[in-house]
Amino acid sequence: MDYGALALIPPLVVIVLAIVMRTSFEPLLIGCLCGFVIISLHNHTSFFTDFVESMMRVIGDPTSGGSVWVILVCGLYGSLIGLMVRSGGTIKFGDWALTRIKTKTGALMGAWWLGILIFLDDYLSALTVGLSMRKITDAFKVPRETLAYIVNTTAPPWSVIAPISTWTIFIGALLESSHVAPAGEGLSTYWKMIPFVAYGYISVLIIPLFIYGILPWFGRLKRANERAETTGNLFGTGLTMSGVLDISRLNEKKESKVIYFVLPMVVALAATIYFDIDALKGVMIAVAFTFIYYLIIKLGTFQQLSETVFSGFNSMVYALAILMMSYVLKDVNDKMGLTQYVLNAVSPYVSGQLLPVTVFASLSVISVTTGSSWGLYAVAIPIVVPLAQHLGSNVFVNCGAVVSAGVFGANACLYSDATVLTSQSTENSNLDNGLAQLPYAFIAFGLSCVAYLLFGYFM
Repeated sequence: MDYGALALIPPLVVIVLAIVMRTSFEPLLIGCLCGFVIISLHNHTSFFTDFVESMMRVIGDPTSGGSVWVILVCGLYGSLIGLMVRSGGTIKFGDWALTRIKTKTGALMGAWWLGILIFLDDYLSALTVGLSMRKITDAFKVPRETLAYIVNTTAPPWSVIAPISTWTIFIGALLESSHVAPAGEGLSTYWKMIPFVAYGYISVLIIPLFIYGILPWFGRLKRANERAETTGNLFGTGLTMSGVLDISRLNEKKESKVIYFVLPMVVALAATIYFDIDALKGVMIAVAFTFIYYLIIKLGTFQQLSETVFSGFNSMVYALAILMMSYVLKDVNDKMGLTQYVLNAVSPYVSGQLLPVTVFASLSVISVTTGSSWGLYAVAIPIVVPLAQHLGSNVFVNCGAVVSAGVFGANACLYSDATVLTSQSTENSNLDNGLAQLPYAFIAFGLSCVAYLLFGYFM
């Protein structure tokens, strides 16, 4: 059924309520319910039954496994983080870094470089960089909103620029299914698209310009920096995304060492690479290794380590609740045909030259309002590819525009998984973080629009 402009109502409700209520889960819930009310009125069904069935489908659909994968990956990252924090290795890493980082600029660039180095998965990057750098940036009175901006703006954008990551492999598979790439050549085909992922390059590269003062801080981040310098308050509203995570040392008699933090991270990265960039297998191996490693060196008892694994997983529950509800919102938007509505609305008015910038701008709106990136790719790439071929527009450029739109949404959406997990790792309100970095994401968005305009005419 064609819902037309009614498809815009659920995401708009979520955005408005998130700003008014200064929270995330409740606006998502209300927006989803609004969508199901509209659907039920059209289909003469029960909105409550539709809502429950959507939640069951999103969380437990055995044919997709997407949500289960996210729950396990995020939860086990929480377990890994819990183990590393209680080992004392994370604090020791901060102490070690503080002996080498002498300035506020150095602390901010350290966060940026660490985000560049951890490129295999945006979840791993967002959680690791925020966790390991917040003590260092705290020492130089860096507000958590600024740290979150750097963490969030390197995690997803860099993952689509890196030759190998969970993002590139997923999109490569979509290129194969959309017949852009021959079977088995999805990843190598994606590499040809990398030069056209404009938003990824721009968003990552403008960060040092702000850090070094070439571009001035403004808006909420400027006020946050002034607040931190004058009052010492590093947090915004005081509302944090932190779950119940035990930070007490496992064994106070055992001296903390940096290796307790570094070795589990190396194992996580190595295992992820070994299993063909499978983040779930990578973090499972890392948790198992860390558990056994700490047990062998008597850093904690079997019971302590087991309890830490579960408490670490539990610390991610609130973040996971927001993510699951955002997936329900995506399900609502898919049922109401939001992506098709936007693309159909703009396609009659564009030429081949204007298609890349149109695709980027229109899909960016969808990604920001839904918080969906990978889901957007799965829906949009099969639509955009034949449209580009029909209009004689460069397919790689247009696919790069789709990828950029999804990454922009990950940065700009107040309830995207990237924003939520960044807030979890930096222990700050995701609404404070999201609103503070929004103008900076729009700068990269504007420059990307110019880039896709040029690509459309000259590529």
